[in-house]
Amino acid sequence: MNWLDKIPAAARAYLDGSRLDEVECVIADFPGIARGKAVPAAKWERQQYFHLPNSIFFQTITGDWAEAATDGFTEPDMILRPDLATATAAPWAVDGTLQVIHDAYDMQGNPIGMAPRNVLKRVVDLYRAQGWTPIVAPEMEFYLVGRNVDPAKEIVPMMGRTGRPAAARQAYSMTAVDEYGPVIDDIYEYAEIQGIEIDGITQEGGAGQLEINLRHGDPVRLADDVFYFKRLIREAALKHDCFATFMAKPIEGEPGSAMHVHHSVLDAKGRNIFCGPDGEETPEFLNFVGGLQRHMPAAIAVIAPYVNSYRRYVRNHAAPINLEWGRDNRTTGLRVPVSSPESRRVENRLPGMDCNPYLCIAASLACGYLGMTRQLAAGAMFEGDAYQSDAEIPYSLSDALDLFEESKDLQSVLGEDFSRVYSIVKRTENEEFLQVISPWEREHLLLNV
Repeated sequence: MNWLDKIPAAARAYLDGSRLDEVECVIADFPGIARGKAVPAAKWERQQYFHLPNSIFFQTITGDWAEAATDGFTEPDMILRPDLATATAAPWAVDGTLQVIHDAYDMQGNPIGMAPRNVLKRVVDLYRAQGWTPIVAPEMEFYLVGRNVDPAKEIVPMMGRTGRPAAARQAYSMTAVDEYGPVIDDIYEYAEIQGIEIDGITQEGGAGQLEINLRHGDPVRLADDVFYFKRLIREAALKHDCFATFMAKPIEGEPGSAMHVHHSVLDAKGRNIFCGPDGEETPEFLNFVGGLQRHMPAAIAVIAPYVNSYRRYVRNHAAPINLEWGRDNRTTGLRVPVSSPESRRVENRLPGMDCNPYLCIAASLACGYLGMTRQLAAGAMFEGDAYQSDAEIPYSLSDALDLFEESKDLQSVLGEDFSRVYSIVKRTENEEFLQVISPWEREHLLLNV
């Protein structure tokens, strides 16, 4: 069978109007950066795989290396094989270009356990072994900001089409969305060309902050979409002389950016196991919530992976700091949105948009899986303002890593190899941050202590 017959319809439609010049063979590292090789189309059509060193998973966000290799830093190659179902256009490229996500294997053909996409596949396979099919729907929040080429300068909102900076405190305002209409138009156009289905775009509470919702579906496919979407949005922003940032807390005094993840689970007949015969909440539903409540503190290190992530967790500032659950209550960390009983789902509101989508969804699903397989009871449903409840999550990356390293249950689901390497890399990043002297320290400590 020709490889063209194996790629999605959107990619084939793109190639109908463009001569294929290059294929970008990519894989996500821990931060979610696309690593790989750009290969001429003629060569790509002949190759079945390519190689990259496993050290791409040992690199910190600053480009330094964590000492995570078990037998010396020899950088052995991995085999990367394409998943043709992920082929999609790079519509911002001048010449015809496809992007194809690859999966990582060792020389014996075994999946590389620390590769983020393989971590998510591992968790999904655990669900399937129980006769379950997990369904997710991510919500992506991000900021459009002015170009910032000097890290010493504060990040500011982008300039709108009226010549004024994007306004804050205008959640759900269509006028505010119109301020950056040209950027949004290109986001829609790129997404259509790439075959990514957008469920909606809204203005969030921050200055220049938007939210894009994706249609629910298979966890791996949706993580692929988020992985692609981040690059798509950045390219659309650059076209209009601004930056798109997915930092959890880019602007002081403004709300942080989250990646809320909605969860439901289907049985072998395609029925939502969170809905009983008479529409009631099922034991599986409450166990899923119980698993999130029990294990999410240990998973925070995965869904809030940087020191900046913890600046988002501020009481009364649109980010939960609790593990309460409630119906249609946005102050709880775990929300059950308004829906029909057949569409009942759990929204995990704790992840930040700076997360790796594969690892975030894997960690959230892992907590729910542990809850259902071990029949963990959920706490009582919370009513009222949960911002007034006690904080139940760690407030720093260091504290979060302590909990992650102590949780053998969570590590057993995500994989021991991944858990070991991830912890070492994040410890290294935290130590790198502690070497930096901040403006706050110079301002308040230089002459006062």
